[in-house]
Amino acid sequence: MDNYENKCINGCNSLIKADYKQKKLTVRNLPGMFKFHDWLPVRGFSETEASPVTYKSSALSKELGIPGLYITFNGYWPEINAKIKTCSFKELEAVPTMLRMEESKSNDTILVSSAGNTGRAFVEVSAQTKIPAIVVVTKSALKNIWTTKPAENAILIAVDGDYTDAIEFGNRLCNTQGIVSEGGAKNPARRDGMGTAFLDGAVFAGNIPDWYFQAVGSGTGAIAAVEMAERLISDGRYGDTLPRLYLSQNEGFSPMVNAWNENRREIIEELDMPDAKNSALDAYSPVLTNRTPPYSLTGGLYDTLLKSDGIMTAVSKRKAENAGRIFEETEGADLDKAAQVCLASLIEASEKGLIKADETVLLNITGGGYKFAKEELLLIETKPFAEVLPGDDVTGLQKDIFERLKQHA
Repeated sequence: MDNYENKCINGCNSLIKADYKQKKLTVRNLPGMFKFHDWLPVRGFSETEASPVTYKSSALSKELGIPGLYITFNGYWPEINAKIKTCSFKELEAVPTMLRMEESKSNDTILVSSAGNTGRAFVEVSAQTKIPAIVVVTKSALKNIWTTKPAENAILIAVDGDYTDAIEFGNRLCNTQGIVSEGGAKNPARRDGMGTAFLDGAVFAGNIPDWYFQAVGSGTGAIAAVEMAERLISDGRYGDTLPRLYLSQNEGFSPMVNAWNENRREIIEELDMPDAKNSALDAYSPVLTNRTPPYSLTGGLYDTLLKSDGIMTAVSKRKAENAGRIFEETEGADLDKAAQVCLASLIEASEKGLIKADETVLLNITGGGYKFAKEELLLIETKPFAEVLPGDDVTGLQKDIFERLKQHA
């Protein structure tokens, strides 16, 4: 039974996990990502085209010398039937999270904070479903917030700061009745929604991959991948070994890389993020700059890396940009910056000889296909409801938000 809480009812500081009745996965004939409905914490489904698409690489595989390379593409690429219109796998989080919120029958409005991709995803899903949402983003991310339908029920707030400033401002907005945080990594709908990318890869390949590559800001997607792998092990048809995680962050802002490589559960700000805000603002991929990731808590990324014998690495802007060029030349689609960082880490692993010829690799392309989207879709810029400074008082803004919600109830 889902009580629609995102925290342990006993007060423990850990991630709650969904326990599904169906222990063997059946791929359903349902729209988009809901083909994996058995392992999503929702009762119904919505009419969405958003879904991961996996294929076995040929050109990139040959370029890197990795015969068992599978690519899960989470973006917009009509040629391979990839229809995530926001061009990011964050839409896979937003779809079940918004539906779960609606199914809770709560009168509260969901709020999400973002550095760009997540915000765009929640605004788009609000536009598609008409479910209200408050989205707090960094001011620098405004240019990246667009939808394919008018988002009349979404309230966009821009904070003149970094990702963590947006998170903290959003948390203050939630300190009032009627506005509730979506929960981040603690929300099983977000994790299991993202986990469908790993599911798609494993089901397509027919087995749990030996390696799983992803760029991470919070690490939630990697946690989700391992949770899905554990379910597949219980299923019994996809193997009995967890994938080895190979995760990446921006060079210059890599607190989790630093902590993990020193075998520390705790992130120490003065060691791992000595100039956190400026480093985050200067990072190549801003979406990878969460200053408060779910790394240390029970069931978080540290535990996930430990159980999967994981590796973490930091990637330079030069290597990320080069990786993006290689993907576009070999596979044919453009990548977002986070996906470029991820591919650069795969190139690094290949050059180090870490991947054996008989091993399978799942490369999670978390975003891409922006050029295709601009060519084929009507992209509507979302105007901010308000622009604020990190320390601004929220009282008046809360009143304005509720007035706006009344107009579009």
